[in-house]
Amino acid sequence: MLWIPTIKGLAAVDPSHIEKNPFAPPVILESVLVDGRIQNNPGLRAPALSELVIPAGKESLDLRYTVLSLSAPDQARSRYRLENHETGWTEGTGSGGSAHYTKLPANRYLFRIQACNVDEVWNETGASLAVTVLPPFWQTWWFLTIITFLLLAVIVSSVHFVSTQKLQRQLALLRQQEAVEKERARIARDLHDQLGANLTQVALLGEMAENDKELPDEVEAHAQQISATARETTRALDEIVWTVNPANDTLDGLINYICKYAQEFLALADLRYRIEVPPQLPAVPISPELRHNAFLAAKEAINNVVKHSGASSAWLRLHLEPARFILEIADDGKGLPSDAANKGRNGLRNMRKRMEEVGGDFSIGPAAEGGTLVRLTAPFSPLPATESPA
Repeated sequence: MLWIPTIKGLAAVDPSHIEKNPFAPPVILESVLVDGRIQNNPGLRAPALSELVIPAGKESLDLRYTVLSLSAPDQARSRYRLENHETGWTEGTGSGGSAHYTKLPANRYLFRIQACNVDEVWNETGASLAVTVLPPFWQTWWFLTIITFLLLAVIVSSVHFVSTQKLQRQLALLRQQEAVEKERARIARDLHDQLGANLTQVALLGEMAENDKELPDEVEAHAQQISATARETTRALDEIVWTVNPANDTLDGLINYICKYAQEFLALADLRYRIEVPPQLPAVPISPELRHNAFLAAKEAINNVVKHSGASSAWLRLHLEPARFILEIADDGKGLPSDAANKGRNGLRNMRKRMEEVGGDFSIGPAAEGGTLVRLTAPFSPLPATESPA
């Protein structure tokens, strides 16, 4: 029993009957600072800050609070926790304290403060503050979505590009193999049609000369035929070698060879001729198909001048345009008969077909000199083998 004198008399206190303080102390969040800048309005009448949004790139968050405990304030206790960042409570000191956080990851947090009085009656509601730390733009959902779509687009485009390139290489290889097979078949056909026939003729003439060895005139005639056939075979072999040589796959190589053939053939036929070709031809590459078909068409036209036109003169002209060339072969002969189109000679059909195969054109008509004019038109780049000419 404790006896305490007062101005009104003597007071008695029994420590065993002292009641605990049932009132939990309130908690006030005094100030909130982000990188040293205060975020709430200080003062007792200012509304409490309930939510805080921290922009990306901020370094620190400081929260200062006070426990309002008037009885034994030095014995009051407090604790705080930042949910989604801390799993346990951190004990505060006395009736006031602060919490400090640095470089918080982008997330949503809830800062909570609780306090108790000297009798350990806890204010579990305490004070709270919702904190949202915004992510940098490279961590936002829209940026990640865009990056994901871009990455998928790059992957799909890469796969498509690689697949397309692989298919194109395979297609190019197949086209190359097809071109090689086609060229081999053409060479075999030329060797059989030209050299085979000529060699067979030479063999027959040799047998005839042997059988007619008692007849000098017949032997001489056979020898002359053998000589002419040998020269024709040599010329045919030269044409075949020229055709298969890739070094001649140029416009200059084609025109020079046609001019050479025209000069030799027209000179042997004792025809006057004139060749009008630009002194400098452009270095334009052409395909073997274009070179082969254009030469055979020109050769057929020159042969027709010698064999069928009855001309005394012939002209060969070359006209160059940006995307094509035009070769004209003209004579001053008797011209085409009126029913030439209806007769449909194989030579004319073959010339037309050869030029159409390389995307070109063939025409025949009267010449200004009074004879016949053959015009061969061909592009520098022929149509692909898989396409048909327009």
